[in-house]
Amino acid sequence: MQTKIAQPAVTLEVAKSVGLLESEFEKIKSILGRDPNFTELSIFSVMWSEHCSYKNSIKWLKTLPKKGSRMLVEAGEENAGLVDIGHGLACCFKIESHNHPSALEPYQGAATGVGGINRDIFTMGARPVAQLNSLRFGNIDLPRTKWLVKGVVSGIGHYGNAFGIPVVGGEVFFDDCYNQNPLVNAMSAGIVKVGETISAISEGVGNPVFIVGSSTGKDGIHGATFASEDITEDSEDKIPAVQVGDPFQEKLLLEASLELITTGAVVGMQDMGAAGITCSTSEMSAKGKHGMEIHLDKVPMRQANMEPFEILLSESQERMLVVVHKGREKEVLDIFDKWDLNCVEIGKVTAGERLKYYFHGELVADVPADDLVLGGGAPVYDREYKEPAYFAEAKKFNIDQVKEPLNIQEVAEKLINLPNIASKRWVIEQYDSMVGTGNMSTNMPTDAGIYNIKGTDKALALTVDCNSRYVNADPEVGTAIAVAEAARNIVVSGGEPTAITNCLNFGNPYIPEVYWQFVGAIKGMGTACTKFGTPVTGGNVSFYNQSNIDGKVIPVFPTPTIGMLGIIDDKSTITTLSFQKKGDLIFLLGKSVDDINSSEYLANIQGVKLSPAPYFNIDEEYELQQTVKKLIKAGVLESAHDVADGGLYIALFESCLQKEFGFDITLPIEFRRDAYLFGEAQSRVVVSIKEENHDAFLKVLDDSSVPHTLLGHVTKGELRIDDESYGFIDELKTQWSNALGDKLNK
Repeated sequence: MQTKIAQPAVTLEVAKSVGLLESEFEKIKSILGRDPNFTELSIFSVMWSEHCSYKNSIKWLKTLPKKGSRMLVEAGEENAGLVDIGHGLACCFKIESHNHPSALEPYQGAATGVGGINRDIFTMGARPVAQLNSLRFGNIDLPRTKWLVKGVVSGIGHYGNAFGIPVVGGEVFFDDCYNQNPLVNAMSAGIVKVGETISAISEGVGNPVFIVGSSTGKDGIHGATFASEDITEDSEDKIPAVQVGDPFQEKLLLEASLELITTGAVVGMQDMGAAGITCSTSEMSAKGKHGMEIHLDKVPMRQANMEPFEILLSESQERMLVVVHKGREKEVLDIFDKWDLNCVEIGKVTAGERLKYYFHGELVADVPADDLVLGGGAPVYDREYKEPAYFAEAKKFNIDQVKEPLNIQEVAEKLINLPNIASKRWVIEQYDSMVGTGNMSTNMPTDAGIYNIKGTDKALALTVDCNSRYVNADPEVGTAIAVAEAARNIVVSGGEPTAITNCLNFGNPYIPEVYWQFVGAIKGMGTACTKFGTPVTGGNVSFYNQSNIDGKVIPVFPTPTIGMLGIIDDKSTITTLSFQKKGDLIFLLGKSVDDINSSEYLANIQGVKLSPAPYFNIDEEYELQQTVKKLIKAGVLESAHDVADGGLYIALFESCLQKEFGFDITLPIEFRRDAYLFGEAQSRVVVSIKEENHDAFLKVLDDSSVPHTLLGHVTKGELRIDDESYGFIDELKTQWSNALGDKLNK
């Protein structure tokens, strides 16, 4: 077996062609003490890409709060966060992006995003039980947008349905800024017994290293590098960088992996996602302070004549790297043979911290593991940032610049037909939300998805939230609102906000104005997570998201998607968003202001695209949530629904939908009607109560500073405001239900 590198060294031009800076190329030469060959250069290029190294974001990510009373694994320690949920159980959860692949090949891009995030969960020993997704698309009238929506939704549905995990929640948002570059963020949550998780670590000299699962092909090569650069007209040439998924193989891999873990034969295990074998070998080795010898020619391949760098960088799906205790190889082989999956010993753990890759006995790469990874030798940059000109321009907006419409009823009807407000039924019906019979929010709608932990009195409350228009208007305030809304969705559903994972989608970090958005978002997230006691368990950063609009490159709205986990300690406290009975009283909790900033009404009906973030006071939000918790605990609420996109009118309308009730309310005279009904000022919740619970309701509120307003009562089916009819729920529901599908199929 050869011990000296035989492949020729490469030049700076080659280094630049795979996305490395000149300074990075010089650093690589310094680390190796010589010029790298192409295989080694490829290893560094993917591991030092933004997608793997977080080199432009880690400085700020480290400022986020990570500690909490329920935290079992902190951010960065493992593939996903781990939270104690009681009864000896833990929830493992994470969100990640698959934006660039989905922009080029929406079906496979979205499908493999679902597969990858589920592997992050079960590689830790947890069984995935619930999925969510957060999707962003461009102008819905464009043929390309329709193609992207249909491909992405089909990819998520087909992969997730075949894999057998219910989708319990999500969001879909449309804006022109996403015309070329959609955002596809996938979240998964799993359950595991405390103490039975597996670490992504390699240690123990002589322990064998196995690759298990699917065979390796040329799909996904340099996918991590591709995800760390701008989408351009030439990006279609990089279709090979999009992976191809097989959910049935993943289901087999799930069962085989979980069975293997129960044997105690596993030292460590890691999913092969971005950068494939390169990433799993380097990260596991760096964590365990050991090295590896890997024989690439032993890797099961589905394509002939693959080069060493292709085998190393392939992002073929449904694969794991497993380090096993020496002497227990047969147990591993027997399990994967039972499940009819590849299981091949490709190397061993070594002393020291070097990774040596061989191909037919020839040493093709010799690199130090620690210098490849985040927190080791990977570069860390302190980027320049500055406030963009549009921010000051947005601050100039004043509500008095917009005339109040004469026919509020027409506006209300238009609002329910907007793509961002209308029912997402066309999307949801393509997902299996009932598989496994754990989803509790299908027949009892709630603001958060509820997953039943059978055999206990507990449930999980899960949500994904981010109004990217707010974040674009003011990154710090908008991101704090995203955290607050996620927490509010969990609280009004009867849960306790516990922790978050995040998916940070931004433009090019080398543009100072874009990086200013990123820094502001991190600051807002940190402030809000500290306030609501929801530490950050980890997540994903996706830079280089942009669209070309009228010949001008425009970054997408900054979109720091918040995936939040809440715990429902007593399932009897689960609270629906739906009105329950004719005659129940309807109250608005929270402060009302004349504010239409960044609302759907202002942006898409009045046509004003630039305005500040909506009114938000984090202390008022916190007090509101504490009050709602007390009201739910006291058992006085029939329903609770937060006021969010579309404002109060949409919150009331959505509360009517399930049982086809109506409402009769009276508006306060001191506010503009359009602002009161359609404004999106934060920290407000619509609740309904039985009339006989009125005194008990007010008694709880006596100890709270939260304003409360009696709006009116639940009716049989007509929507009335100030003695004027806004239509009947059955007719309006039909419009709302079909609006998105009609647009997509037009």
